[in-house]
Amino acid sequence: MPTRDEPVYIRVEKNEHILGTLLSPGTLIPGVLFVHGWGADQNQYLDRARDLAAHGCVCLTFDLRGHAQTQKLYDVVSREESMRDILAAYDFLAAQSSVDSDSIAVVGSSYGGYLAALLTALRPVKWLALRAPALYKDSEWALPKSRLRLEQDLENYRRLPVRPDESRALRACLAFTGDVLLVESENDSLVPHQVIANYREAFISAKSTTYRVISGADHALSDDTSQRAYSTVLVTWLSEMVLGARSPETANPPPPPKIQLVRSGPSARG
Repeated sequence: MPTRDEPVYIRVEKNEHILGTLLSPGTLIPGVLFVHGWGADQNQYLDRARDLAAHGCVCLTFDLRGHAQTQKLYDVVSREESMRDILAAYDFLAAQSSVDSDSIAVVGSSYGGYLAALLTALRPVKWLALRAPALYKDSEWALPKSRLRLEQDLENYRRLPVRPDESRALRACLAFTGDVLLVESENDSLVPHQVIANYREAFISAKSTTYRVISGADHALSDDTSQRAYSTVLVTWLSEMVLGARSPETANPPPPPKIQLVRSGPSARG
């Protein structure tokens, strides 16, 4: 494996340094940031992150404020604060010495997918995987997120066609030029098909867009079959995109999955 040599100065006294050479693997490692949905926590993605870490990615999961240890903030956290959370998590991952900051994937579900879409307008993202990404009106940005469903009449809003010029998240998708995975649950009553269609139609500048529908699944992927199907889709896609982009010397993709429980392409709902 090739290596990188980097001259370093090592401080030994207040005003004295010695010269050294730091040698490290020649190829930096892709990073993958996972963003859970509203009402969940980082456990939503830990097993999938472990699978990818075992194959050579640096993965980061985290708990948005208002969840897990900070559950007491659930009713007061706003989208503005959630965006600060995801930006801090991204910057932490990108700053790791082994991570290639030009090769970062972001994976988000529901509310986390919405935040991940917004993130692409603020930080470099090469690969973007969204499962049932939610959509909100741009107004009431600082209002507690827990109040948005009623304040914005989201049940009706999410059944409307929304253009990129009407949504900050969709404008970010319109400008995104990386690779995209968009996953829909067939029986999703919280994020209906129209929301997925809005996102799908916004990704016109993407390098590639992969669209999958998990048959029979609800929004939360409540049954084991739906969970396995999503894991299959996500890990397969990330392996092809993230690990496949690495050199043959460093890539070690997992074996192909034995199940494929989704509909895709022309056979999926358009």
